[in-house]
Amino acid sequence: MIPVTKPFLPPKEVFENYINGIWKRNWLTNHGPLVNELELKLKDYLELDHLLYLNNGTIALQIAIKALNLKGEVITTPFSYVATTSSIVWEGCVPVFVDIDSKTLNIDPEKIEAAVTENTSAILATHVYGNPCDVEKIEKIASKHNLKVIYDAAHCFGTQYKGESVFGFGDISTTSFHATKLFHTIEGGAVITKDPGLLKKMSYLRNFGHEGTESFADLGINGKNSEFHAAMGLSNLPFIKNIIQKREELSNYYHLKLEKLNIERPIIQSYTQYNYAYYPIIFPSEEQLLKSKAELEKYQIFSRRYFYPSLETLPYVKEYDVPIAGAVSKRALCLPLYYDLSYEEIDMIARILLRVQKYQ
Repeated sequence: MIPVTKPFLPPKEVFENYINGIWKRNWLTNHGPLVNELELKLKDYLELDHLLYLNNGTIALQIAIKALNLKGEVITTPFSYVATTSSIVWEGCVPVFVDIDSKTLNIDPEKIEAAVTENTSAILATHVYGNPCDVEKIEKIASKHNLKVIYDAAHCFGTQYKGESVFGFGDISTTSFHATKLFHTIEGGAVITKDPGLLKKMSYLRNFGHEGTESFADLGINGKNSEFHAAMGLSNLPFIKNIIQKREELSNYYHLKLEKLNIERPIIQSYTQYNYAYYPIIFPSEEQLLKSKAELEKYQIFSRRYFYPSLETLPYVKEYDVPIAGAVSKRALCLPLYYDLSYEEIDMIARILLRVQKYQ
């Protein structure tokens, strides 16, 4: 079987060394030493001033919305994972969908301003597949209309734009360290901001609002993560450069083997050091996608329609006319990509896809 993704696992003895320390200390959660160490090492690796480690990427989005005290309408993208939209609704705001750019698949900044109303409080944009949004244009619109900006950067570990971590843009960036991501802590996430005041507020929000053991400074929830999850993150972090390099090599091999396949790929934003988080392809039609996906599955090769369906179709949101997102969502497929995927497996995937195209 070839899955669409497979978590990277460090040498067992590296992880066990951290676990043995947890056993000795008997400190399992509540901001233990491994959680603090992971936060420090992540900030150092990513060259960030502030980062808070959380229990998942969805809580990160909810905390970001709460920290910015967003009300009313939030302009967002229909081409993302459901958590981007559900977090907006969960926090009592109204998602307003703006169509995507057909090349980058990110929210189209040229269409954002027309969606701004007196009820708009923020823009929540996704860096799709780790490909940076047009952050300058979004920032210009936000400044003009006094809007907050949150980036869903769940796919962006290691991606840089103009020499800076993509996590550094917006009022707050959020990310995921779920097992499906190229850097993972089994379950996990983070919020990132350059604003010390926002950082302090979010630190209260992730820990029930505690300010000491017997006083509360703010409203909060349980957004903490455990020492065991931090141990996995600390075990994986030393390998991240090799992981990204290998994924780049595998992606380039896909490019070579699929050169004659009638597909499109997202255009990576200029000035980007990309992390090769996914290998998405866009078929000419949904029919060809479905035939290709079904043929791959005959050989126990699993791909993923990511993202599908387009989020304006969710039952708890208002309908919007976003034709590009709707069309791309029906034709986009992520092929298997993970650290120990072999070139021979890519050869097989490519042969199947080319054969389907030839005989369709």
